[in-house]
Amino acid sequence: MQTSNPNAMNWLVVYPEILLLVMACVITLVDLWVRDPQRRPTFWLTQATLVVVAAMHLSYFDSGLTMYGMQAMVVTDPMGHLLAFFAAVAMIISVAYAQHYLASREMLKGEFFTLSLFVYLGISVMVSANNFLVIYLGLELMSLSLYALTALRRDHAVATEAAMKYFVLGALASGFLLYGLSMMYGATGSLDLGEVFKAIGTGRINKEVLTFGIVFIVAGLAFKLGVVPFHMWVPDVYQGAPTAVTLLIGGAPKLAAFAISIRLLVEGMSGLAVDWQPMLVVLAVSSLLVGNLAAIAQTNLKRMLAYSTIAQMGFVLLGMSAGVVNDNTLSAGNAYSSSMFYIVTYVLTTLGTFGMIMYLSSQGFESEEITDLAGLARRSPWLAGVMTVFMFSLAGVPPMVGFYAKLSILQALVSTGLSAHIWLAVYAVMMSLIGAFYYLRVVKVMYFDAPQHTDPLQRGQGVSALLALNGAAVLFFGLLPGGLMNLCSDAILKALAT
Repeated sequence: MQTSNPNAMNWLVVYPEILLLVMACVITLVDLWVRDPQRRPTFWLTQATLVVVAAMHLSYFDSGLTMYGMQAMVVTDPMGHLLAFFAAVAMIISVAYAQHYLASREMLKGEFFTLSLFVYLGISVMVSANNFLVIYLGLELMSLSLYALTALRRDHAVATEAAMKYFVLGALASGFLLYGLSMMYGATGSLDLGEVFKAIGTGRINKEVLTFGIVFIVAGLAFKLGVVPFHMWVPDVYQGAPTAVTLLIGGAPKLAAFAISIRLLVEGMSGLAVDWQPMLVVLAVSSLLVGNLAAIAQTNLKRMLAYSTIAQMGFVLLGMSAGVVNDNTLSAGNAYSSSMFYIVTYVLTTLGTFGMIMYLSSQGFESEEITDLAGLARRSPWLAGVMTVFMFSLAGVPPMVGFYAKLSILQALVSTGLSAHIWLAVYAVMMSLIGAFYYLRVVKVMYFDAPQHTDPLQRGQGVSALLALNGAAVLFFGLLPGGLMNLCSDAILKALAT
């Protein structure tokens, strides 16, 4: 594999980020002269920017090169480019779903597009970070933009409350992560992930300091993934934020959280896997239990999906906990690529579920309660069918992609041959059976309950087509998952090789 000189000031590796920053500023200025309530010039400029950046990351991924730049603080490898590409696609779809929803509520302002670009800029920085400071810079850029977006509806008390909770708890989690990183720096004497990996490998560092540092780092990462016991913000923020912003929070940022988890725990601290893997197991087991049981009791659809997210992230952590077995990394590629596949397909399904909620909402009406979907099959059979595809995928029902994603995690656990991992796989299956209840309840409400609303559903045809494509993608990757799985496996193996 070809790599560039780590000590060079290689501007090529940050071209996508430079373009994003410049266009975010340009779009902010252009929007000052836009009078269209649909904000079409701003919308199309934002989408064009994201498409170009996605194409840049895809071309870099095809080259297969690993390049370092900015004095080794930034690395661009196939894993980073693939995650950045998927994040760009998620942002494109999120903004497309959001346009009509926000315009009908007089919330479609230039700030939404600018902050969305800054969210993606933070994600791009995170997935390409090779230094503690760069990771933290990208994390805060993304987080601060999401805090502001959550409070986009300034005159809405619930949204403002959600933003405050998100900000306060997010600041606390950032403090945990920063404190953990500072302890790692104090122990190893370097902020560079490669140097930290080498220093840990020498075995001459105070183990207690490293262990304490790992605890705080895992706590900070757990908050960003939204897993138990750092999940307190997820249900309130998902329910309180405007649905368009909820989609931004629950979509692309999950890919960034996974990226920095791999960068920090695997690329920088795999020598401490014996310490952080058990922590991930505890987080995963707790998240599967709390997420699935709490979701059963929910009547608000967004809140139910929030607890669903907690359980889904538990599956991702289960995969990551099977990477190093008895100091052997032979199963690492399989475990981490399964987790990557899971989180990519989860984001794909999440885009559709929240896109459907926005599509079914109208001016003065938020389709957020499960009962709001009652009788949807009679009002619009194809919409009910698409929503069923999303619910089946989240539940892990074949042939949807969610089934193969869960199967890949279970296979990664069982293939290690450890009895503990086999029992974890059995536990995950049992929790999935419990989780299937609240997903199938949504399907039951759509097909068997009497409709509460009889008005015809007439929305934008563009969003209808996008929902159909979204549902088709969930079904397609479920029937033919090999291509996407191979991409994830190839990206993870190349990242581990460097």
